[in-house]
Amino acid sequence: MIDWDLAVTTGERLARPGPQVSMAEARQAVAELRTLSVQAQRHVREFTRLDAGADPDQAVVVDRPGWIKANVDGFRVVFEPLADRMSRRRNDGPGGSLVTAVGSRITGVQIGAVLAYMSGRVLGQYELFLPPDPENKAPTGRLTLVAPNIVHVERELDVDPHDFRLWVCLHEETHRVQFTAVPWLRAHVQDQITEFLLASDVGLPEVLDRLRQTAESVADAVRGGEGNLIDAIQTPEQKEILDRITAVMTLVEGHGEYVMDGVGPEVVPSVDVIRARFSKRREGAGRLDQLVRRLLGLDLKMKQYEQGAEFVRTVVDQVGMDGFNKVWTSPNTLPTRQEIADPQAWIARVVGTAPPAIED
Repeated sequence: MIDWDLAVTTGERLARPGPQVSMAEARQAVAELRTLSVQAQRHVREFTRLDAGADPDQAVVVDRPGWIKANVDGFRVVFEPLADRMSRRRNDGPGGSLVTAVGSRITGVQIGAVLAYMSGRVLGQYELFLPPDPENKAPTGRLTLVAPNIVHVERELDVDPHDFRLWVCLHEETHRVQFTAVPWLRAHVQDQITEFLLASDVGLPEVLDRLRQTAESVADAVRGGEGNLIDAIQTPEQKEILDRITAVMTLVEGHGEYVMDGVGPEVVPSVDVIRARFSKRREGAGRLDQLVRRLLGLDLKMKQYEQGAEFVRTVVDQVGMDGFNKVWTSPNTLPTRQEIADPQAWIARVVGTAPPAIED
């Protein structure tokens, strides 16, 4: 279904080189990021009051090709079981094997091209889906930091490297704490993704209709509209599932933003400068970059940061950190997409003590 090796080689070929650094500078950056990732988790645990269990391992620090390879490995864990099932169905038809072989290469190139673009922009991530452990240990995630991108951005913003690196680690370590302190969260996200993918096995008429919608979305994005490929390729059932996925990812991303800014003033002296310049950078992309971001739905991710952080901030302000942490009790206590925009509704449903309305 997908030529993963081709995805990796395509991504590596198209990825832009990182910033020019000496070998000594590279080694120093890698060593510091590993150390700061451990320091950051201690700060995150104290601030969030979430128990992530054993002391954390150091983050895995990679370059851009390493990030591409790691993401392809994660995609294989999620996609291959479903892709094999769909492939067997399609191979039953006339010319099915040939169609699958050609399609797998096209899809491999597409995935590689997207990863090449992303590999120059991602600062770090918590990888939820990893290949099976050779010692048959329970599956766990892994924190990955992309050193050349962090160095590139800190230079571009002209900020203190140590402060910026710790600030980035605070956000990414929040994700590690979320998924290790809340044991059911990883399986819940994976189940939602699996359900989303299973809902995508459609017939030829639906495929043709989606191609038409895709073309319209590209044209709309070029004109400066809100069209994106994520919306264009969904079935109605998938859109319902994606609402649930979007809600939980908005929560975890917003929580990361809230924590990095909440902890920041205590441990990152220049946090105000970093936040101001980083936010301005997010808004200042060129026309082509804005177009690609819109098509890939990355602008939606930027909104997730803002909406999620506002949800967390509002809830914590009104019911405290312990009240907010009830969000991690079960899948039923996660906010819906509507509740992300209306924190009072979540407080009333889950905490049960919505504050009184303020009258004029």
